[in-house]
Amino acid sequence: MAKDSYADTLEALQIQLVESQAWAIEQGMKIVIVFEGRDAAGKDGAIKRMTEFMAPRQTRVVALPKPNDRELSQWYFQRYTAHLPAAGETVFFNRSWYNRAGVEAVMGFCTVAQHERFLHDAPHFERMLTQSGTILIKLWLDISQEEQSRRLDERTTHPLKRFKVSPLDGEAQARWSDYSAARDQMLERTHMDYAPWTVVATDNKKKARLNIIRHVLHQLNRPGLEAKQPDPDIVMSADKAKGLLAP
Repeated sequence: MAKDSYADTLEALQIQLVESQAWAIEQGMKIVIVFEGRDAAGKDGAIKRMTEFMAPRQTRVVALPKPNDRELSQWYFQRYTAHLPAAGETVFFNRSWYNRAGVEAVMGFCTVAQHERFLHDAPHFERMLTQSGTILIKLWLDISQEEQSRRLDERTTHPLKRFKVSPLDGEAQARWSDYSAARDQMLERTHMDYAPWTVVATDNKKKARLNIIRHVLHQLNRPGLEAKQPDPDIVMSADKAKGLLAP
């Protein structure tokens, strides 16, 4: 996209997002937006553009570090529930309880039994959330292996991306097939009508960001919303994305 066109479209969508949040605050809505996806798929950038002008007191971004010994002994979902929204709040999870379905399972940070227990329990946990009135929007950001490799290489040389470099970056490419299998199993087992997954193609970062915002706006469905529907070639339901995900 041309730079000016992207900036203008982004600003218009951000205005709609601010209006939608103001309405959601008035309505006392509780909103959770889960960002999952492969390393370098664009989670940070999308969240940054969404939260840039949102209400600071009613907006939180949660990116939890590695659990400590005490947290490891807790019910798995316990440390996430502490960050769930109250009325009028929007919480972005930059990776979430779905760590157990992805990196933990692939890297051996949890047992096979723990992984299976998570896939069984997550839909029940999310049913409780949605039945309590929480709006849950789950996004899987998908990226091709070639584009991920390019972005990971760029991180090691760009001076402003120093804090994006992770010891696990190399594993993202080396275990590509394992991550694909874990992703497919996660989407198959936890895509529910009350808590569906939405897949976003992110090889083009700018188009992905704009369409993520459009999707969220339409999920909130504020009266008087002025935003076109997201591009169906970029944003799609998980059940429609089968066969289109990066293998």
